[in-house]
Amino acid sequence: MPRATGCSFSWAAFTGLRFGEPASLRRRAVDTTNATLMVQRSQAEMQTGALFDKAPKSDAGARPVAFPTELLPDVKNHLDSFAGAGRDGHVFLGHRGGRLRRSNFRDDWIKARAKARITADVHFHDLRHTGNTLAASGASLRELMTRMGHSTPRAALIYRHVVSGRDREIADRLGSMIRKTRGRQTTSGPCGTAAFIRKGQFERIKPLNWPLAVCPRQDSNLRHPL
Repeated sequence: MPRATGCSFSWAAFTGLRFGEPASLRRRAVDTTNATLMVQRSQAEMQTGALFDKAPKSDAGARPVAFPTELLPDVKNHLDSFAGAGRDGHVFLGHRGGRLRRSNFRDDWIKARAKARITADVHFHDLRHTGNTLAASGASLRELMTRMGHSTPRAALIYRHVVSGRDREIADRLGSMIRKTRGRQTTSGPCGTAAFIRKGQFERIKPLNWPLAVCPRQDSNLRHPL
C-alpha cells in the first residue's frame, strides 16, 4: 500500500475513524506514549474544491480514541517520515505535500485494495464498519457510542446486534459438527462433547459468511463515496 497513507488504513480498521477525521488530524492530537489520538475536527470539501476543518456534528464527535499498541511502530515511522512539520502539521498529506483530498486518496485506496485482492465494491468507509464491529464484541453500549463518536445508541445497537448474531452462527456450526460425529440429527445427551473429542474428529471449520461489516473482502453490498 502507498507508504504515505498506509497508516490511515490501519487506523480506520482499528479505530473506526471517518475519512474526514484522519484527514484533519494534527501531530499534537497523536499521543504515542498512550497509543491514543484525539479527534477534534473533521475535514470537509466544498464544491469549489476548497478544504476546511469543521467541528463535529455533535459534542460526542470530539473524543479520544485508543488504538492497539501493535500499531505504534508504524505510527511513529509515519510521523517521522510523512507527516507535516511541527505540532500543527497534518498527520496525513497528499503526494505533493498538500492537504489530503478524497480524489487523490481514492487512488491510493484502489491500489491498496487491488494489492490485497479485495473486491472492487469495498470502500474505505467499510473499514469503519469493520472497526466498530470488532469493538462491539467487547464494549458496552456506552463505550461503543463514545468510540464511534455517536450521541445516540441507534448505530451502536446495530453493531452489537451483528456480533450477537455471529455468536449464534458459531454455536450452530459447532452443533452441526457434533451431530455429524454422533451420526444422528439430535444434539441431546450429556456426553456429546466428550464423544466428539474421543473420536478425534478435529475437522477444519470452513469460514462462515461473516457479517458484511466484518469481512467485506468476501462480499459486500455497502456503498460509500470511497
